[in-house]
Amino acid sequence: MSANPAAILYHVHDPMCSWCWGFRRVWDQLRESLPESVKVANVVGGLAADNDDPMPLEQQKTISGYWSDVAEQTGAQFNFDFWKVCQPRRSTYPACRAVLAAAIQQAEQAMIDAIQQAYYLRAMNTSDNSTLITLAKEIGLDAERFAADLISPAIQAELEKNFALRQKIGVYSFPSLVLAQGEVFSPIAVDYQDYHTSQDVINQAMECNPE
Repeated sequence: MSANPAAILYHVHDPMCSWCWGFRRVWDQLRESLPESVKVANVVGGLAADNDDPMPLEQQKTISGYWSDVAEQTGAQFNFDFWKVCQPRRSTYPACRAVLAAAIQQAEQAMIDAIQQAYYLRAMNTSDNSTLITLAKEIGLDAERFAADLISPAIQAELEKNFALRQKIGVYSFPSLVLAQGEVFSPIAVDYQDYHTSQDVINQAMECNPE
C-alpha cells in the first residue's frame, strides 16, 4: 500500500490554451518522473468565458499567430485549417466543463487528450457542446450521462470551485505549476523544452519542506 502523498502538484491549464498544448510533451515527461509522494491534480483555469458570438477576424488572426509562435518555440503541431472550416468563438468554458464532466466517469485525462487533439490537430470546434459530446462518444463514455453533466449545476459549481482554487494558489496564466505542501504553495518553473527544470525545483522544494 502506497503512502499518502506528501505534496500535491497543481497543473493549472485550459484544454484550449495553445501554450498548454505546446507544454504537453514536457508535461507528460514530468508526470512520469514524479515520485509517489507527489500527487498530480489538474485545475481548469478558464481562459475565456462563455460567448456565443463569432470571433472577430482580427482576434482570429491574433490567436492564429499565437499558434505559430507556440509551434516555433515548442515544436507542437497545429492544423491551421481550423480557421477555415470552423466558426470560432472565444469561449473555452465549455471545454473546461467537459473535462470536469468526464472526470465523473474517470476519464479526465482522456477528455483533455481528446479536446486538444480535436482542436489543434483535427480542426474541430471544441467550443461547441455538440463537438464535446462527439468526443465523449469517441473515448467510450456514457454520452447521455456526459451530455447531462456538461450543462448541470453541479459541473458549473465544480468549475467555479476550480477557479477559486486557481486564485487561492495565485495563478493567473496557463500553463502553471504549483507545488502544495500543506498550506505552503511554491510556484514551479515551466520549461517548454526540458522537464528536468521543473523536476529539479520540485525536488528542492520537497527537501526544504519535507512532510
